[in-house]
Amino acid sequence: MAKTFTPADVAQHDKETDMWLIIDNEVYDITKFVKFHPGGVAALIPYAGKDATEAFFGLHKIEILKKYERFRIGKIAGATGKSSLDLYDPAGVSPVPYSEPSFLQSLPSPYYNESHIKVRNGVAEFRERVLKPVAEQYENTGKLPTVELYQQLGKEGILACRLGPGPWLKEAVEKYGITLPGGVKPEEFDYFHELLCHDQMIRVNAPSFGAGLGDGFIIGLPPVLHFAQPALREKVVPSVIKGDKRICLAITEPQAGSDVANVVTTAKKSPCGKFYIVNGTKKWITNGMFADYFVTAVRTGGKGMFGITMLLIERTEGVKTTPISTSYGSGAAGTALVELHNVKVPVENVLGRVNQGFRCVMYNFNHERWMIIAQVVASMRATQDQTFKWAYQRKAFGKRLTDQPVIRQKLARMVSLTESMWSWLELITYQMNKMEFKDMMEKLAGPLALLKYQCTRAALQVADDAAQILGGRAITKTGMGRAIEQFSRTIKYGAILGGSEEIMADLGIRQALKNYPKHAKL
Repeated sequence: MAKTFTPADVAQHDKETDMWLIIDNEVYDITKFVKFHPGGVAALIPYAGKDATEAFFGLHKIEILKKYERFRIGKIAGATGKSSLDLYDPAGVSPVPYSEPSFLQSLPSPYYNESHIKVRNGVAEFRERVLKPVAEQYENTGKLPTVELYQQLGKEGILACRLGPGPWLKEAVEKYGITLPGGVKPEEFDYFHELLCHDQMIRVNAPSFGAGLGDGFIIGLPPVLHFAQPALREKVVPSVIKGDKRICLAITEPQAGSDVANVVTTAKKSPCGKFYIVNGTKKWITNGMFADYFVTAVRTGGKGMFGITMLLIERTEGVKTTPISTSYGSGAAGTALVELHNVKVPVENVLGRVNQGFRCVMYNFNHERWMIIAQVVASMRATQDQTFKWAYQRKAFGKRLTDQPVIRQKLARMVSLTESMWSWLELITYQMNKMEFKDMMEKLAGPLALLKYQCTRAALQVADDAAQILGGRAITKTGMGRAIEQFSRTIKYGAILGGSEEIMADLGIRQALKNYPKHAKL
């Protein structure tokens, strides 16, 4: 049972050499911490022996209390209920309004069941146990994710569940000894499970490190799953899905970004006919710095889309990767310039058919764009969560920020944008569950393109409103506004990767016009 103290007891410990504080009815002896306080002793003296709750939460996140929980020595006599620290559960469902999908906050939904909650909780628990303790170090140092970390992602099913439903999940469980998050069975798994996996992984709150944990895998392995010859598939898939090897998608070039049909990297048959000799450069390749395999778009034929082939290239002689410094501000994502100089690739490494690689690229794009949308909307919600907490606990001009109508207006706009984007995403996810892959390619390419366009536009507004509410903290890379600063700095990734906003908007309408009824008149 915790010791109890009166405010008078605490007041006796008001010196630099003997300092206690009250925070949220809990008593902390910070005497040994005083000389290590980042703000110096002077910042603590005014609160020595007193209740510092309001001052503390005006300057610090609750994570700081958790970090220094060892200094807690008791509670104030007569205090009832649990403290904020005792209720703090970063893997749990947040009670903050609109900080979680509504079905997690006890509202009915037609889309989810208990197995979805199990996956959500399993991923959240893994994130807090394995990823959060090292995330800040990776993010700040730019260290590349280790093979050992990837193997843990593989063993506990995080990699597998980010591929979505398919026979590979049954293989992962039955052949490779992988357990899916929450112990969910492969046959239960659908796109809503995958959606919740992406949603929870975003909350590691370290954008470069988060991208380093498998963004290249998510878009790099599907072409192998769908188009590789059996022998190649058997060689590559087990090692990648277990995390022993890493993979990335290498399409973008300095000369061709969204204009995929005009890639210039060449692959020419060797005189013996057993190899392709590949020459060219790929740029902005996520996870390229540590990838063992590169799923690469090359030109084997004439100009345009019908001269493209997809090749699986192993990291071997002639493959050189150089880090690219991006808006992440960290190298943990492993974004690379990939130089290919006379690289010998066995002809068996063709994915699909020669000169029909553009089909492979398009086949992959819907899922990639859906994943990007999921990550963007999850980031919007995480930003909203942080902003709500700050606005409620921060006081200015004698009031909480939430008492100011102008702040409530900004929160209303953030919530409206986030919830509308999530609802559209849920609808498309439901449609994905009900459609064959071929039909998804034909009928959902347009809606996904338009949703990607709209959600990245909405994310800019959410980032702007959050920054205005947090003020100077939102432009500071450390402290209470760190996540807001990161979101504001990296939001354009979603607007560019997987097809720029302009391309998405145009594609969405072009797809609609393809099926325009000629008889329809005004």
